[in-house]
Amino acid sequence: MLAMDTKTKVQNTSTKNDNDMVVAALPVACADEKAAVEFLEAQRWGDHPACPHCGDLDVYQMKDAKTGERQVNFRWRCHGCKEQFTVRVGTVLEDSRIPFRHWCYGFWRASTSKKGVSALEIKRHTGLSYKSALFMLQRIRFAMEDTPSGKLHGDVEVDEVYIGGRPRYKGVSKRGRGTKKTPVLALVERSGGRVRAQVLPNITGKTLRKAITEQVDQASRIHTDELGGYVGIGKYFDGGHVTVRHAAGEYAKGDITTNRV
Repeated sequence: MLAMDTKTKVQNTSTKNDNDMVVAALPVACADEKAAVEFLEAQRWGDHPACPHCGDLDVYQMKDAKTGERQVNFRWRCHGCKEQFTVRVGTVLEDSRIPFRHWCYGFWRASTSKKGVSALEIKRHTGLSYKSALFMLQRIRFAMEDTPSGKLHGDVEVDEVYIGGRPRYKGVSKRGRGTKKTPVLALVERSGGRVRAQVLPNITGKTLRKAITEQVDQASRIHTDELGGYVGIGKYFDGGHVTVRHAAGEYAKGDITTNRV
């Protein structure tokens, strides 16, 4: 018992020391770009940087041949797959040109503010545009979400939506299929309230079937509208497949509905 208590105290002390080091390093990381990169690299890889493309540990920092300093883009190179990368790759920072120091500040404020932090506040404190601050906060909130576990089960409502903004000219631009907007599949589990959303390359029967069977337990019952892409999905689920006909003004038929999703 004494040994267990001692071990617990050592672990707690170690955790506290690690947290203290992070808190101490954050103010510098929020003000200096190089310090921010090194801070993020330490949080992600610790003492063992790894290639996000192939997982190889045989990597090295790319440096200026004359000065020996790290390149301004803070790139690494992998001996294994020969790919170049930065700490952004494979994270919510990827495909973003927002400076690393602003990402550090955003993560710091989002995780320590009791009532959350607004994009306007981030804009004022960092000098970023409102659009960039909002983009950054959305990525940070996504990264801080609990990862959903297990497949949805029971009665699961499924529907698709096309995302891409409002039409510029009313009555001219199309809203859904046939446009260049991004198709997204949404699924809602009635009993547990869990929600899943997934960007799809297209809305075909094959794509829908693959996405739904990956997300939903076989014992479930699937609720959809009358879209042709859902035809035949019932044979993959013990509870079958039920539909409502929105085109005919039908939005609920007993307990059969997609109103939640």
